[in-house]
Amino acid sequence: MEHTNPWNKETDQNVTHVSVFIFLGFSAKPLGQLLFFLLFLTIYTLTLLGNGLIIFLTLISPALQTPMYFFLRNLSFVEICYSSITLPRLLISYVTGNNKISFIGCAVQMYFFLILGSAECYILGAMAYDRYVAVFHPLRYMTIMDKHSCTLLVVGSWLSGIPASFVQTTWAFISPFCGPNEIDHFFCDIPPVLRLVCADTSQNEIAMFTFAVIVVIAPFMLILISYSHIIAAVVKMSSSENRKKAVSTCSSHLLVVTLFYGSGMVVYTCPQSSGNSGTDKVVSLFYTIVTPMLNPVIYTLRNQEVKDALWKTMASY
Repeated sequence: MEHTNPWNKETDQNVTHVSVFIFLGFSAKPLGQLLFFLLFLTIYTLTLLGNGLIIFLTLISPALQTPMYFFLRNLSFVEICYSSITLPRLLISYVTGNNKISFIGCAVQMYFFLILGSAECYILGAMAYDRYVAVFHPLRYMTIMDKHSCTLLVVGSWLSGIPASFVQTTWAFISPFCGPNEIDHFFCDIPPVLRLVCADTSQNEIAMFTFAVIVVIAPFMLILISYSHIIAAVVKMSSSENRKKAVSTCSSHLLVVTLFYGSGMVVYTCPQSSGNSGTDKVVSLFYTIVTPMLNPVIYTLRNQEVKDALWKTMASY
């Protein structure tokens, strides 16, 4: 006779399979849930509107038809998808009170979350390379960063994380889960899922660190190298106007990189066994929710070309 235990598991001849995971989220109190719902709904709405506006402006404005804004448009699209992997599910759980996710659903969420995170890492790296070419090869900029090259960089960014994401997700979900199925997080990320595994997770940790090296640290090193050369070149510029222009075009990107990479590295490069679930949960908010919301603000408020395109578009209507 089949027996279902309190952890929603199916047991068959010493093999235990978790069929459902339960997110613990941020607050179990009604008032806290209401406040978090309103906060996350506001953030998600601003993320969709802000990044949607960037995509719209870079498509219709003749002044924004350059490689830099081509990458920015793709970054905004990634940010919309990135937030949509986690926030709608979280908002629904606050409305319905259902904070469960199926085993397969959890694996799918993790897989696409990792792919989108990888794509963002590499697009940020491509944007750093674009700024490097703009500073060091201004006369050949449009030749080097032509449409074909930019398209290849974006397609490569999207495809780069697929193999590693598939391996990482598969390794995580073929592991045995024989304890409580409560995920102390708000989505199926690697560290909180691995904490539920009742076997040695050292190989999973190695896989997670390898994943971080491939999709996080490698493009981050490209960004560091690019900007170290750019900063050295800016310091040597004799014209204060050229120096100010170079800094203004790079500062927005650097700020986004700092927010995204700073929080991501804390979660994915630290050993799972030494991590704190509460800290990981809070830090994850920055690269999954806060950064996608702030990107349009950072690029709009600190970029005169985007602001000019916005005012011209509003005036035309």
